[in-house]
Amino acid sequence: MSTIKKVEQQMEDTLDAVRREFAAIRTGKATPALLDTVRVEAYGSRLPLNQVATVSTPEPSLLVVQPFDKSLIPEVEKGIMQADLGLNPANDGTVIRVPVPSLNEERRREMVRLLSKNAEEGRVSIRHARREGNDEVKERVKEGELSDDEGRRAMDEIQKLTDQYIGKIDSMMESKEKEIMTV
Repeated sequence: MSTIKKVEQQMEDTLDAVRREFAAIRTGKATPALLDTVRVEAYGSRLPLNQVATVSTPEPSLLVVQPFDKSLIPEVEKGIMQADLGLNPANDGTVIRVPVPSLNEERRREMVRLLSKNAEEGRVSIRHARREGNDEVKERVKEGELSDDEGRRAMDEIQKLTDQYIGKIDSMMESKEKEIMTV
């Protein structure tokens, strides 16, 4: 049934979006995803950092950014500073080292609040997909495309998908929260 496939695709897209949001939330560990929001002024336009440099994590509390073009080092450094991530990049002429400070208790709690907000937005989006799917099924039953039983089965299937995807968001949040609160 196309309605169920469509609903499942919407829920999968929401899950991917939540995953990306969670990856950008800072924990005590350095991950290249921390710099995903950084834009760099290069070649006459603002480009995402990953299009002008490679980002690696040689150790848990350090990011190393290596621009493809050495002349962009000052611009990359400026982009990291302007991204307002609370990071202080330092360049040595060939690469930019970005130490990731460990989070204090207050900052950790703030990150968990942000995490909860993102998770709730994901849950709302999943429920929205469920409502759209249910409305479409009801419409198809009303038009006689589906019998009442088929409509009920489709709506049950959509509810199962909703529970499954909300569960996935909850478990992702739980593990990310553990990661943030671990000192």
